Amino acid sequence: MNFLSTFLTFENLHEVRRLCHWGPVIALSVIAICSTMAILDSIIWYWPLDTTGGSINFIMLINWTVLILYNYFNAMFVGPGYIPLGWKPENQQDTQYLQFCRVCQGYKSPRSHHCRKCNRCVMKMDHHCPWINNCCGHQNHAYFTSFLLLAPLGCSHAAIIFIMTMYTQLYERISFGWSSVKIDMSAVRQFQPLMPFSVPAFAATLFALGLALGTTIAVGMLFFIQLKVILRNKTSIESWIEEKAKERIQHYQTGEEFIFPYDLSTRWLNFKQVFTWSGTPKGDGIEWPVNPKCHQHTLTIEQLKQKADKRVRSVQYQAVEDYNGACCPLTKGLQTFFRTPCTEEPRIPLRKGDTILATRGTKWWMYGDKVLSDEQMRVGDRVRGWFPRRCVEKCHYDTATSDSTSDKKVN
Repeated sequence: MNFLSTFLTFENLHEVRRLCHWGPVIALSVIAICSTMAILDSIIWYWPLDTTGGSINFIMLINWTVLILYNYFNAMFVGPGYIPLGWKPENQQDTQYLQFCRVCQGYKSPRSHHCRKCNRCVMKMDHHCPWINNCCGHQNHAYFTSFLLLAPLGCSHAAIIFIMTMYTQLYERISFGWSSVKIDMSAVRQFQPLMPFSVPAFAATLFALGLALGTTIAVGMLFFIQLKVILRNKTSIESWIEEKAKERIQHYQTGEEFIFPYDLSTRWLNFKQVFTWSGTPKGDGIEWPVNPKCHQHTLTIEQLKQKADKRVRSVQYQAVEDYNGACCPLTKGLQTFFRTPCTEEPRIPLRKGDTILATRGTKWWMYGDKVLSDEQMRVGDRVRGWFPRRCVEKCHYDTATSDSTSDKKVN
């Protein structure tokens, strides 16, 4: 009941603003439409409340709605858990194994990452979900996954109601031509609908059916992705870090063996790290149980190695055209417009002469950090994101200049 106590006492009133975003607006609208139409279709046209089956069906629909909303709002308002601002490890020597966050003015604990949307370092961050307008992390992972399970189940139930409502109400009016399909309609004929099944009612039911089926497929796929994350005890970000670790070892032929530290060897043990009888996940979000062959900073050390490798591999470019930071710039060519990266990562505006350290890219877009002045770097500013490839040209510079530029880059 953490969500209710937090909401009723308004300890975090600013969190209510998370509702004012396209993600929650769309998600809650779909839930409202599917739930309302399923209940109305059942009561008015398909399964009346004065029957035992109709009453059970009605209770189940209400139950789905309550459980879905309970887990949805918990995932949104309980939140993932944040690393305290200015956090430092108890052992000062451990700071050499950790990354420093200039925005939060503290060190990032193991498994934490800084979210640009939330503007905080998030405990065991998996991803920032636009549908809850919050991150999925340590404290709300169970609520988020439960929502992903319950939403397809509830929508599947609603979809059956919609299909049977349209079939039973149109049975006498339309010849379906299904000679092999035999459905007993005697029970339906005994029930007199509360109102005629009009064209608007049919259109609304058909629309709700489309939403229910789409939600079942899309959210169901997300559920299996999150279930895989939980059973492996490996977030989406950590999977990416592990993949890059293998690429780094193979590229430099170091002979290292990278063992992911948080996989506790059995799926059941991994599962219990997230789902508990109390509803509160295990751990404090800072220290974690690890594989016997690893230690608390195995992953953070690998991240530091990858950061250093990233600086070495980054390529310096100079802007030759101005770019205003638009997501789909019309003035930079049709290919640039249509091939814009499908990501919420920011675009960075450029002025002619700006220097950028590019780390990755596509044929039409590049991603990198803009080289800032010493004063901006002291303040902790960092400007990174996507920009059109046609706006920059590769610089030709010597190794000394490259090393100097790399040293200036903010971690």
